[in-house]
Amino acid sequence: MKHIALTIAAAFAVCLGASAQRMPRVNFPEGSYSPVTNINRNGFPRVLANGSVMFQTNAAAANSLQIDLGGKKYDMTKGDNGVWSVTTAPQVPGFHYYSLIVDGVSVADPASYSFYGCSRVSSAIEIKEEGCEDFEVQDVPHGDVRKVNYWSEQEKCWRPLCIYTPAGYNESKDSYPVVYIQHGGGEDHTGWVEQGRAANIMDNLIAQGKAVPMIVVCANSNLQAGGMGGYSWNGMQPFLKEMTENVIPFVEKNFRVKADRKSRAICGLSMGGGQAFYLGLRSPQIFANVGVFSTGMFGGISQAANFDLEKEVPGILTDTRNFNSQFDSFFLSCGEQDPRISHTQNIVGKMKDAGVKVTFHSYPGDHEWQVWRKSFKDFAQTLFK
Repeated sequence: MKHIALTIAAAFAVCLGASAQRMPRVNFPEGSYSPVTNINRNGFPRVLANGSVMFQTNAAAANSLQIDLGGKKYDMTKGDNGVWSVTTAPQVPGFHYYSLIVDGVSVADPASYSFYGCSRVSSAIEIKEEGCEDFEVQDVPHGDVRKVNYWSEQEKCWRPLCIYTPAGYNESKDSYPVVYIQHGGGEDHTGWVEQGRAANIMDNLIAQGKAVPMIVVCANSNLQAGGMGGYSWNGMQPFLKEMTENVIPFVEKNFRVKADRKSRAICGLSMGGGQAFYLGLRSPQIFANVGVFSTGMFGGISQAANFDLEKEVPGILTDTRNFNSQFDSFFLSCGEQDPRISHTQNIVGKMKDAGVKVTFHSYPGDHEWQVWRKSFKDFAQTLFK
């Protein structure tokens, strides 16, 4: 056990030492750029014109280095000057987690910013995509992201929220509609703010007149009291209680939000998409707007099979007119390369055959943030109009 601890400590020391050392001057390849996820914008990693990524790390004391990007490991080559390098295969546009493996130990790369995802803190790299300027900071009025804490009677502790308020909130006396947006499994309340670029998306859509000013609330659904009990109405009860008895009352007491069902929306990705599906569609007295992004409950994940839509949402197929009357916006989405896509398309087909008013969008990509950013951007434009 002591040996393992020393090995990990040594690996971190190598990484930190590499970060602190001066890298040799490099003439970057023409057409390459520094991703926004770099800590040193004049350093590495470097994205090449074809989407490949060039990594260089100064770690003379290391015996082996690898880059683990998107589940594929790339062996780095050590030069005479102690600098390790490798160039990956071309990457698809979007946000990609990666790790630096030093002598067999996987660590965050000190050359890039780190994010909480996949149940750990990990480095990430952003590959640009044409036409996605709405995900970036633009010259428009900017809202604020506030990190606050609320008391949870269910958890018996203080719990965090990230809350976006639109530009002009501080100066205005107006009340705003609110979106409760949920993260996926292995993530937390910071995901939609950091990886998801939710504040940038809202700033840009509001400035363009494509979305109404709204408040966005990011809650942490990793509960101790019951946890995530599976994709079922019963399994969602702890999170439903947390939202309705703790989160929503805190937001409506401390922020100027419109406290009626038509001014509330709930949406989420993957696990959070399942939460939005159940809480939203089974609680029309609370939410009139529901967005479900890349959920696996219809199929495509090991625990999902034989999903009975009418059983899970009584009346959606047998009393469709009443169901439709309760929702102003019902939106589903999935990545076109996501294993969940065919299952999602099948369930959307059943809904539409029954007359359910549902909007479905698919986007190039797998189970990833670029798909979810586009989903939120499109869903937000349907709300509160």
